[in-house]
Amino acid sequence: MSADERRESVIRAAVIEFADRGYNGTSTQAIAARVGVSQPYLFRLFPSKRALFEAAVRRCMEEVKATFLKAVEGLDDPAERVAAMGDAYVDLVADRSLLLLQMQMYASTAVAQAQGDAEVGEAVRALWVDLWDSVRAAGGMSAQEATDFFARGMLINTLLAMGFPPDHRLWEGIGVKGGGA
Repeated sequence: MSADERRESVIRAAVIEFADRGYNGTSTQAIAARVGVSQPYLFRLFPSKRALFEAAVRRCMEEVKATFLKAVEGLDDPAERVAAMGDAYVDLVADRSLLLLQMQMYASTAVAQAQGDAEVGEAVRALWVDLWDSVRAAGGMSAQEATDFFARGMLINTLLAMGFPPDHRLWEGIGVKGGGA
């Protein structure tokens, strides 16, 4: 396996581990063990735990963004575009690791900032701005429409994270197919 392939395996493992335990609760040893490499090898691929966390978060946000952009391909109607992005997102986060990593990303950023560590927050905020701008443009949305879309998305995250079944009444009115998976 090439170094690039191994690096990819480590990022995938980091997504799962950080999703399950958050930044502070995840050891680099656990990530290395999941991939089947030594911890020193892991640090040859990533200079620090923070760099690995940022790579996992970046991957997560890239997948979300790519999912939104793919969902709108060939659609001209803005309402159809927004609905397609919402439905695609529910399908994407059926992989609970991506959903839970987003939750951990927000919590870890808040904890890091409270401890005087602004670097993680800066990276996460930059990814969010890119996601916001890309989704707003892809959906042809005003600022208010983008706000409404992302607010609905956070509600979707919450319902999925808490395991509400697709037929639960709280899914009514969200504008996407129910809990998806």
